[in-house]
Amino acid sequence: MRIMGLDYGERRIGVAMSDLFGWTAQGTEVIDQKIVKDPMVRIAELVKEYEVESIVVGLPKNMNGSIGPSGENCIEFADQLKQKLSLPVNMWDERLTTVSAERTLLEADVSRAKRKKVIDKMAAAILLQSYLDSISK
Repeated sequence: MRIMGLDYGERRIGVAMSDLFGWTAQGTEVIDQKIVKDPMVRIAELVKEYEVESIVVGLPKNMNGSIGPSGENCIEFADQLKQKLSLPVNMWDERLTTVSAERTLLEADVSRAKRKKVIDKMAAAILLQSYLDSISK
């Protein structure tokens, strides 16, 4: 059972995939919404290519647990995915995933230009791995 993880942002969408067993997450790509006119089409292509059975969308909550404008946008995006792809879509708390990804890349001494290209897919992999770990317990 392959699961797709999405780190949704207004500019970019980080994409990660689980392995076939649902044990590990790997960053797959970044969909730049200024380049890709309809990201839903690309997501649908990835769903078909990887035979995805469910999707996890990161829900950016405030540190107090409330949901702000970014969270509302993610919920709306998840609802669109459900309608267009007819797949189960789960929301997952993604607080600090981008911070964690940034820290990891800084520790690996990755240049700013390279970090910008991979941070979103790395954040997607971190949120998906967190989700996979929670359902395997």
